[in-house]
This record gives sequence, structure tokens and C-alpha cells, in this order.
Amino acid sequence: MNRPETIQKIAKICVYCGSGGGTDPAFVEAATALGIAMAKAGIGLVYGGGDAGMMGAVADAVRNNGGSITGIIPQFLLNKERAGFNGEGLIVTADMHERKRKMFEMADAFVAMPGGVGTLEELVEQLTWAQLGRHKKPILIANIKGFWQPLCALLDHMKALEFIRPGLEFDMLVADRVEDILPMLQKAAAAVSPAEKQMPPAVADRL
Repeated sequence: MNRPETIQKIAKICVYCGSGGGTDPAFVEAATALGIAMAKAGIGLVYGGGDAGMMGAVADAVRNNGGSITGIIPQFLLNKERAGFNGEGLIVTADMHERKRKMFEMADAFVAMPGGVGTLEELVEQLTWAQLGRHKKPILIANIKGFWQPLCALLDHMKALEFIRPGLEFDMLVADRVEDILPMLQKAAAAVSPAEKQMPPAVADRL
């Protein structure tokens, strides 16, 4: 008799977001709401390790509601982004490459909240890895107040011009509301096998 496949659950989410809070209070409010939802669902946070802006808001919300957090930060950013961090779950890396690799390895899914160039770079790198078939972990953008709409339009433009052509598609989830984020990720994760979530070390080194 065939056994049913084990449903893959999300234990930790890597949240990419800004070290600033932006000009609209809705951004920090969304980061706080996501952190609370994660803690209540028993999902741990993996993030950039800073205590300011969006990063600080999501980390404080998870921590203050009994959740676990793991901050991963390169040595050279300790003084710039780590103000007030209490040391819980902090991993200091030698460089950005090691930071991003550890974030990938520790997370079961990725969420991009509003942020700056660094947030965009982290998101696009995950999309690239997924496009190249390196993993199938769910990737979601939290399109709070339409923040990521220009990126969505650019990706549609790339597809229309066939720079993203058949065979190079990738899955990217888009949630306009915080309350939709976890259900969407859980549904996507249930369709991914453990093997599809892994990236061989040799491949990660080359990337």
C-alpha cells in the first residue's frame, strides 16, 4: 500500500526588508503584523539581523510574541545595522555571500517586504536561483500598498519581450494583504518535496 506523501510545513521564513521604515506607517505596521502572525503560527524568523526600520519591526514582533528569531549579519554591518540587538540568535558572517547562503539554508520560504536596493537584490537573487532550477522554496512579495507593483510590471515587460521566455519561468507569489502571506506560503510549500528545497553545497559555492 502506498503511503501518502508527508505535507511539507514551514518552520522558518526568511524575511527580506529594509533597515529603514519608509515614509508610510503602513509599511512598519505590515512588518509588525507579519511578525505577530509568524509567532502565533509557530514559525521562526530568519532575517538580516538589524534592529532598525522594517527589520527591527518584524524581529520585535516575533520576539515579543514568543517566537524565535535568527539574525544573520556580516561583520562589517554590525555597527551600522545592529543598534540595540540583544544577541539572541545572532549569527555573524565573514561577508554578504556567506550571509545570504545561511539565510537560504535556514529558511523554508522567503518573503520580501518593502525595502531598498539590498532588499531588491536579495529578492532577485532568489528568483534567479529558482529560475535556474536550483530550488523550489516558495518566494513571495508582500505588495503592501502596491510597493512592488513597478517590479511586477517590469517582470511582465521582460516576459512580453521574451527575455523571460518559455523554459525560464519561475513562480513568484504576490500578496497584497499581510493576512494572506502565511496561507499562500503554506499552500505552496505543501507542493514542494524535501529534495526540491535543497541546493547542493557545490552549486551554492558556484553561485
